[in-house]
Amino acid sequence: MSYTRRSLTFYDWWVLGISNRWIWKCPTEEIVKLYQEHISDNHLEVGVGTGYFLEKVLPVGKPRVALLDINRDCLEVAGARISEYRPEIHQENVLEPFPLPGAGYDSIAINYLLHCLPGNLEIKAGKVMDHLAPYLHDQGTLFGSTILGANIKRPLAASLLMKLYNKKGVFSNSQDSLGAVMGALSTRFKAFNVEVHGCVVLFWGKGIRDSYRQKLKGA
Repeated sequence: MSYTRRSLTFYDWWVLGISNRWIWKCPTEEIVKLYQEHISDNHLEVGVGTGYFLEKVLPVGKPRVALLDINRDCLEVAGARISEYRPEIHQENVLEPFPLPGAGYDSIAINYLLHCLPGNLEIKAGKVMDHLAPYLHDQGTLFGSTILGANIKRPLAASLLMKLYNKKGVFSNSQDSLGAVMGALSTRFKAFNVEVHGCVVLFWGKGIRDSYRQKLKGA
């Protein structure tokens, strides 16, 4: 889905206020906790939404924060929301290789990104992680969340809304499973964790595997 400035004005109310708690059964507070546990003062946010979570949890002081999204409207809205931190802005397609200037990051977030991307979850998650891994320090953490569409129990409202979103192209997650998330993390990180809340999986991976880093260097 391509968010516009108009649709972004409703994003926090509808997605973070209504949908998360009452439809996907994962209160936004759970995602805030994920950020609080894993964000660093050297952070890259991928798929930036409105900047809600960064505004809530960015460390005090002068953290380095960068925003990466294919959507210029999202970048401008999120950038304005956290303008006091002077975020670096990168308009890139995370499904394709891209260059980022400067040093790498200690934390990278891909929150509510994967279920919006087209294709098989194992493939799209692999592409996203492969393109971001060169910019993540060896002991850094990649974390995020995604809405699952397969092999989970869904309330009727969630089933109906998910079917509608997939039909309209807002989501592409009808076959997205927990196993695919775990597979993508386990092959790339020394430690990882997944935690399911309703239709949503919260996840993190920490410490890039040596074999995976070598594979990236040889690619």
